[in-house]
Amino acid sequence: MAQKPKRTKSGSAWMHEHVTDPYVKKAQQDNYRSRAAYKLLEIDKRDHLLRPGMTVVDLGAAPGSWCQVAVQKMKQQGRVLAIDLLPMAPIPGVDSLEGDFTEPAALVWLEEKLQSGRVDLVLSDMAPNISGVMLSDQARQYELCELALDFSVNWLKPDGAFLVKVFQGVGFEDFRAQMRQAFEQVLIRKPEASRDRSAEVYLLGRRPVAARVAADETAVTSRQESD
Repeated sequence: MAQKPKRTKSGSAWMHEHVTDPYVKKAQQDNYRSRAAYKLLEIDKRDHLLRPGMTVVDLGAAPGSWCQVAVQKMKQQGRVLAIDLLPMAPIPGVDSLEGDFTEPAALVWLEEKLQSGRVDLVLSDMAPNISGVMLSDQARQYELCELALDFSVNWLKPDGAFLVKVFQGVGFEDFRAQMRQAFEQVLIRKPEASRDRSAEVYLLGRRPVAARVAADETAVTSRQESD
């Protein structure tokens, strides 16, 4: 007869924390797919990221709570494109791909959906599968962050924004420096729904430099042609 695996102390502690977490209970009551919804809701309340008519890209979207918030805040007037390695149950108003953002096929899918249109907001809640080797996990996390940053720089509108999950520690300051080069404003956000013991924070970049320079050059050219 097979024996049930013994529950470890750390596993028991996590389960206790999870079932007693007020945000988990609130997510169940509010029909959000995970407690992560309240992180985005809090950041949006402070920074006013979401509004009707936007095009939003959600990277690392599963199970879909950020997509739910985006659709709700946009009053179902806009587009949400979502990618995750894990399957995600359909959400009205969301086009989703079960795929790997690090693979070219994911970028091709996004480009086909966007059809040269620009993006108002890129959300990245991506995180690698944890190996337990801290330095390796941190390096892989920032590889994902850099890919998301590269996409944002190339696809955001001049007044667009990029919100990305990062972890304080090795690589944090280097990545924040990259963000500061890419955006006119970079802010750190630690929502209350983020557990205190977690090194997780969010970086918010606003107004991508490259897009604004390109827009200014286009405006200058247009004025010269009209003179």
